[in-house]
Amino acid sequence: MIKFFRQSYPSQYAILALMALALWLPSFVPGNAVTGMDSPVTPLFNLIDGWLGGSAIAQRIVAFVLLLADALLLNMILVDNQIVGKVGTMGAFVFILLMSLTRTQINFFPFALSIPFILLVMKEIFGVYLAQKPELDLFKAGVFTALATMCYFPSLIMVPWMIVALSVSKKGGLRLQLLPITGFLFVYFLYFSHAFFKGTFLDVINRYGEWFTELSFTVHGFNLKSVILLSFIVISAILLYFGSGSAHFEKTIAVRTKMTISIILALFSVVLLFMGGDVLFNGLIFITLSIVLAYEFSYLGNTGWADLFLAAFMLAILANHYYFKLI
Repeated sequence: MIKFFRQSYPSQYAILALMALALWLPSFVPGNAVTGMDSPVTPLFNLIDGWLGGSAIAQRIVAFVLLLADALLLNMILVDNQIVGKVGTMGAFVFILLMSLTRTQINFFPFALSIPFILLVMKEIFGVYLAQKPELDLFKAGVFTALATMCYFPSLIMVPWMIVALSVSKKGGLRLQLLPITGFLFVYFLYFSHAFFKGTFLDVINRYGEWFTELSFTVHGFNLKSVILLSFIVISAILLYFGSGSAHFEKTIAVRTKMTISIILALFSVVLLFMGGDVLFNGLIFITLSIVLAYEFSYLGNTGWADLFLAAFMLAILANHYYFKLI
């Protein structure tokens, strides 16, 4: 299985689509409730949700199409940055699996709409390392971050991550660090200007003020099942890291730097898990784990035991979706 997705075959894309469909079919069963997760600080999500007219089926279709598009985008980013080997689909395979682990995730919710913008932010930040003139890339990263927050406001965590990532990439000068912030503020300047001319500026400002005032970090979103699931995936990633042997040390400095940046983002993503609601809706950690696992599977020496692990893992996920319905 791993060796198959390491290579480049046209059939891989059909298999990925069928795998995603098998994982998402339970979400299209009639009678599933509409998510209804609009928030005063998610104007872009609210707009798209309004266009869908409260239709549960339309919501799931949009979320499913986004999943496939996000998987291909992430895979392209990993291949272009040599984080995975050759022009395979390992990144897309792992991403679809981790973003469809539970029945909770196969749904339409704010973070799902923020994912494409988050991936575009990562694309721009990864590209900065070797760029001679990264100014435009950094400005675009700020713009994409702002759009991500308009779908899922806690995506704001990407702003401090970008500053840290630039320092790790040795692009940490004050002028460069201010560029993504400038792009971020530019989008909100347009949004607030629109609100001003509509006469809703003070209301919008008050909503954002209330969000920050009420912001708290709790463990209410956790339960034993989600803790076990997250712990299992993280421990598996750590074991795979040591199982990949010396491949980690044979990569170029650029690749090692981008992996370091990804792991730093994984640490930032842990913060989101404590920001209320079901932790499975705060899925930045699944994106970062997709990158780490795709990297490890791409350079794993002996894939026999890993293939057995993946097969058993996929069967457990399908059993949960169709039979146990535990999480």
